[in-house]
Amino acid sequence: MNENLFASFIAPTILGLPAAVLIILFPPLLIPTSKYLINNRLITTQQWLIKLTSKQMMAMHNTKGRTWSLMLVSLIIFIATTNLLGLLPHSFTPTTQLSMNLAMAIPLWAGAVIMGFRSKIKNALAHFLPQGTPKPLIPMLVIIETISLLIQPMALAVRLTANITAGHLLMHLIGSATLAMSTINLPSTLIIFTILILLTILEIAVALIQAYVFTLLVSLYLHDNT
Repeated sequence: MNENLFASFIAPTILGLPAAVLIILFPPLLIPTSKYLINNRLITTQQWLIKLTSKQMMAMHNTKGRTWSLMLVSLIIFIATTNLLGLLPHSFTPTTQLSMNLAMAIPLWAGAVIMGFRSKIKNALAHFLPQGTPKPLIPMLVIIETISLLIQPMALAVRLTANITAGHLLMHLIGSATLAMSTINLPSTLIIFTILILLTILEIAVALIQAYVFTLLVSLYLHDNT
């Protein structure tokens, strides 16, 4: 097997032009919509899932925080569909790119923090210095809390990138092992192929869970600043 292990993570191009933008715009086209008064079962199930997810994420927010509900629901749908499409053979997953995830995490985090400083400046500054802190530790704690605040979007992006990339690499390795063993030992091939199927099911769950975790953490950052 001479194929590069990281070949599937290289951004594709069409006639020398980057195709990542077209791939990013493709998942929303798969979301079904209805033009009729009575929806079918697929649309009804989709609306129920969106309503359930939105209700769970927005339950802890006040009126100002709930204005972000449309953005958060759109975010979780986009990440989930992108992750799931990336599991298809010979496909490209934009969420394996750290730059892509940073482009999602930084504006959302910055918007939540700026909103907190605009509406609750005292509470926002209070996070930098916990009550009852000894005076000698004040400068160190302020620095630590500032670093922890600034590292939040990086943690969001790295978590999503690492989980999706690790799953794709593991599936690639096990798939290559299955192909290599198919001409050597049939029983071992069947065992490895069974593991590959179970891993694929696990990766489908991971794709959905990581979309939920990313959106939930953004929701928590928003809750801390509203």
